[in-house]
Amino acid sequence: MEEVFEGYVEKIIFRNAENGYTVLTLSTKEDELTCVGTFTFIGEGEFLSMTGGFIAHPVYGEQFQVKSYEIKEPENIVAMERYLGSGAIRGIGPALAARIVKKFKTDTFRIIDEEPERLAQVKGISEKMAQDFAVQFEEKRGMRNAMVFLQQYGITTGLAVKIYQKYGDKMQEIVKENPYRLAEDIHGVGFKIADDIASKVGIRQDSSHRLRAGILYALSQAAGSGHVFLPQKELLYQTSLILGIPAASLTEILGELQIERKVIFSKGEEDDPRVYAANYYYMELNTARMLIDLNVSYDLSEAELAVKLAGLQKDLNVKLDEHQAQAVIAAAQSGVFLLTGGPGTGKTTTINAIIRFFETEGMEILLAAPTGRAAKRMKETTGHEASTIHRLLELSHGIDTANDSAVRFERNEGNPLETDVLIIDEVSMVDISLMHALLRAVLVGTRVIFVGDVNQLPSVGPGNVLHDMICSSVFPVVRLTKIFRQASESDIIVNAHKINAGEQIRLDNKSKDFFMLKREDANVITGVLIALIRDKLPRYVKATSYDIQVLTPMRKGELGVERLNQVLQQYLNPPAPDKKEKEFHQTIFREGDKVMQIKNNYQLAWEIKSRYGVTVETGGGIFNGDTGIIRGINLFAEHIIIEFDEGRMVEYPFSQLEELELAYAVTIHKSQGSEYPAVLLPVLNGPRMLFNRNLLYTAVTRAKKCVTIVGSDRMVQAMIENESEQKRYSGLMDCIQEMAEMESEIK
Repeated sequence: MEEVFEGYVEKIIFRNAENGYTVLTLSTKEDELTCVGTFTFIGEGEFLSMTGGFIAHPVYGEQFQVKSYEIKEPENIVAMERYLGSGAIRGIGPALAARIVKKFKTDTFRIIDEEPERLAQVKGISEKMAQDFAVQFEEKRGMRNAMVFLQQYGITTGLAVKIYQKYGDKMQEIVKENPYRLAEDIHGVGFKIADDIASKVGIRQDSSHRLRAGILYALSQAAGSGHVFLPQKELLYQTSLILGIPAASLTEILGELQIERKVIFSKGEEDDPRVYAANYYYMELNTARMLIDLNVSYDLSEAELAVKLAGLQKDLNVKLDEHQAQAVIAAAQSGVFLLTGGPGTGKTTTINAIIRFFETEGMEILLAAPTGRAAKRMKETTGHEASTIHRLLELSHGIDTANDSAVRFERNEGNPLETDVLIIDEVSMVDISLMHALLRAVLVGTRVIFVGDVNQLPSVGPGNVLHDMICSSVFPVVRLTKIFRQASESDIIVNAHKINAGEQIRLDNKSKDFFMLKREDANVITGVLIALIRDKLPRYVKATSYDIQVLTPMRKGELGVERLNQVLQQYLNPPAPDKKEKEFHQTIFREGDKVMQIKNNYQLAWEIKSRYGVTVETGGGIFNGDTGIIRGINLFAEHIIIEFDEGRMVEYPFSQLEELELAYAVTIHKSQGSEYPAVLLPVLNGPRMLFNRNLLYTAVTRAKKCVTIVGSDRMVQAMIENESEQKRYSGLMDCIQEMAEMESEIK
């Protein structure tokens, strides 16, 4: 049975700013109640009427669960004094509130609202203070009204605050006339939220506002799939699917967006031009420009280089092969140099030789990689400090409005990196946005060396940067192809190169590190995976079950990420009385679970603590593909604590759990840049476009000690034979070539 209570908000004990979940003390005539519920925008001292029922919390005892509530204006002198003295208006404490109410009695709120200058009649209030109190009073009322208005459209409290701060009093008018403006103007409001509001407001399906927003949304979806642009015909087709209207009706709106420079047209195939979202067009153009500017030649004599090359080989006690020596020379002579090669081809030895060369020249050197794991591996193999690119560029928590970016770096053209040489590893993972941000912080005259395996899958984010730079044929490139003797003893490395070359591999299980367990039933394959992770492989590779990674080509299906994670969680981290858990969108997150961040979040703060619990380092940003372990779940405060690589501890509010998924199994795409002691690869059947050579090669090269394929050997053979890759629309290569031609014409 529902009950109704009225009273003052005595104290707000806890509030989740994102979703509005609040724990508060309500002072009624008879008693004080602990109330829990979702409140849009309330403060201490306010008078509420609440409807709900009592619940028994296992830790905090009896609480009043609020189902609905109404904020009432204080009507009597006591209520007004209590509200003003609660701290709701900055600068008014209990003593000043008492003097104001004593002076104006029941007319107090009208005076603040309509004649604020009269507040100066009260001792202790200047005219300036009186005006400030009136502004705050109005803002508070406006904010509250905005929250109530937006709540009916299912908008979270955090987003509602952003919307109100952006539009102020015009908010309701904008939401009713064109809610799609929210998607363009406010970070965090996407097309789907705006479209949902529009349908509730009653905006027509063929409204020009909707068509415009649909086109921009289709381009943003394409970027999420790795494309920097879409051909016009493809864009119109995709938009028509999203909006459910004919493609022909979109042409005029697309033209309007072009006039407004929201989209940029560039030459493409005959009558099918490329269509870019404006930010990506200029990002690609500027990236090409900066690369060309950095591509300076340094005139060093061959004889001098030969002497130095001999000296550094002696220092390092290595013998460089022809291509490795060529790489060191090219790095010394070039402003931009690209080094590529598969596993076991001596990239690390070559990088170390390049570092040694520049050290002997007395040059400053910086090393970086896209992920924490890749940076850590770079540090271990070179003996030099290496950081993530984000940390190198000093990621800030703000938004870079000047460059239309959701992220801001402190290092840029106004505050460049202070180094003579910059070496970036795992460049196949770097998308166009990160490359653009990196190059903005590099001064002309700095030597930049890009290292990566061009045969890996391209970056998760938009672009095909390493591939485009190499294929432009503008910059010096050295390809390492020789597999060195020690590496040739590993069938993981040998088979990876065979797969890349389109050669079939032996699957007879005579290897020590490459196995094929033939199974033809998905449920049987799943059972084999569990047995290997839990019982057999940890001892074999001297690692824990958590270090062993299942990589799968697909998200859906019996052997897709979603189903495998549910099953593996039950066997590797089953429910237990001492493990808290939280269900979110049909996924159970449990203490001890292995999880992965699935989108870049530049605002998330992390901290690293010493063994004694003292914070030793803080920072921001958790990125797509970062994996961690759930260390704690606080059901009362509504957050999850996750430990990521390097001991970075992050507190996730429940409202942000959509950015996480279980990571006992991950897609091969998400595994880029990572290295695992053992990789398990379930392969049975799937779409030809996805099950290709490139995907299999990437999966195999993630393993350090052991690869085990479980499933169909025929499908493995078919993947090796299948050269087709998913088309990725990227124009960086063309931009580089065009700018290089222009440069040569000027000279």
